[in-house]
Amino acid sequence: MQRPGAADDALSDEGIAAILLAQVAARGAGRSICPSEVARALTPDWRPLMDRVRQVARGLARDGRVLITQRGVVRDPDAVLRGPWRLAQPPEGGRSGST
Repeated sequence: MQRPGAADDALSDEGIAAILLAQVAARGAGRSICPSEVARALTPDWRPLMDRVRQVARGLARDGRVLITQRGVVRDPDAVLRGPWRLAQPPEGGRSGST
């Protein structure tokens, strides 16, 4: 039985981030997920959730916790992104692009 409020917790930004990070980790290094996979894991009516999933992903990318890619190229999370994009683990050792 699901505890009261559990669905609301999952749909919070923190809940979305937790699912997103878990899915990226489960997919593994060198592989990526589609943001829609996160939305689909959260609710049957997933399409309205896509903008929030993308915004949470952008925040995680700014923090260096995920990479946003398009056609295999890492993109700036603040760039205007047209078309499909994917989410992946950053290189081991921390933030993407750090030395």
